[in-house]
Amino acid sequence: MRRPVKLLLAAAAIALLLAFALHSLLQPRRVTGFVLDALGKSLGLEITATGASEYRLRGAPLLVVRNVAVREPGAGTPLLRAQRMSVSVPWSTVRSRGARLDITRIELDAPVLDLPALQHWLASRPRGETRMPTLSDGLQIRNGRIDGRDWRVDGIAISLPRLHPEQRVGAQFNGRFTSGDLALRFRLAIAMTQPANNAGIAVVGPVTASSGDWRLPATLHLSAPLHFGDDGVRSARMRARMGGRYESGDTRLPFAFAITSPLLVRDGTLALAPAGIALRGGDMVPDLDAGGRIAYGKRLLLDLDGRLADWPAAWPALPPPIGGSHAPLPFTLDYLGRDSLDDVVTLGIRRRTARFDTRFRMPVIARWIASPASGSPLPPLAGRLVVPQLDVSGARLEGVEVEFQDASAPPAVQDR
Repeated sequence: MRRPVKLLLAAAAIALLLAFALHSLLQPRRVTGFVLDALGKSLGLEITATGASEYRLRGAPLLVVRNVAVREPGAGTPLLRAQRMSVSVPWSTVRSRGARLDITRIELDAPVLDLPALQHWLASRPRGETRMPTLSDGLQIRNGRIDGRDWRVDGIAISLPRLHPEQRVGAQFNGRFTSGDLALRFRLAIAMTQPANNAGIAVVGPVTASSGDWRLPATLHLSAPLHFGDDGVRSARMRARMGGRYESGDTRLPFAFAITSPLLVRDGTLALAPAGIALRGGDMVPDLDAGGRIAYGKRLLLDLDGRLADWPAAWPALPPPIGGSHAPLPFTLDYLGRDSLDDVVTLGIRRRTARFDTRFRMPVIARWIASPASGSPLPPLAGRLVVPQLDVSGARLEGVEVEFQDASAPPAVQDR
């Protein structure tokens, strides 16, 4: 009996040792470290998770990691951080050892994406076709953030029900964009014909821009085919329209705006050129059609040339003979400055051989119009009026040039 007992005791000891070894090897931290290390090596990244980890093998494999940081080897700034990341995959993906990219669901809590660090890593990746995974149960992002060089998008919430490389994609994207004094809140529904280059995209939803004492709530409708390349995001033809109102104090100015233009987004700058725009309103908002360039990055650029249907009655009256007709007015408008429109706007108006050039600041003009009873009778403008001939009280004046300057207005306009 001694031999069977010894064999039984030896087998029990071996079983206990194997169980202990298996338990040790399958500790969540060990499993997480193995998986993240393998994934990081395949991408040329360092992926660490310092928080509590979980995994599940019953049903479908599920991995949950916390306090995740993803960075290029040796980089000080992670390109991605997240408080929690959950990834579930079907067994077919595990058995294929990466040959298949079928994923059940991805969840990210409080992720922070550093865009310059991401762009640096993408530039180091070998060129080639990018494989698109499938997400049968979608993607969920809560309280996310994207950090650009001079801007930020925070409060990001993304809900994508499913993703397939050859099928239509729909998602909900909410957040707030901030740059300097400008803030833009949005709640957008986004649809793509498929997640691929040159696919069509449509964006619809409410947006609200604000800066200082003004805000501009509106509803955005945008459509475009998009191309993603090494030189940025391009569209040969982007169409957008907005309907909303400008609000400041007791002032409410409804408007409708539309633009059609090629689009380029590169290195944090958005450019629209050559752009065709139309603005319709009433009271203080003019009806106009124009073309030119619009760019937004560290500063806002407006370079427009168009026609005003008529000079709004609520605006400061134009001097004769420019203001003596209701015919459409050719104009030029230039602006280069802060996105809050606090810097100097240059406006030029022509009628036959007469011309009127003026410089002003939008907030100052808006305050002057909003309080005509208590303010100065003259608008806070700087400018020059050039009229070849002017009739005044029976007298004819030729070669008339008039310069005017308000203490709160920019310096007088020089010849163009």
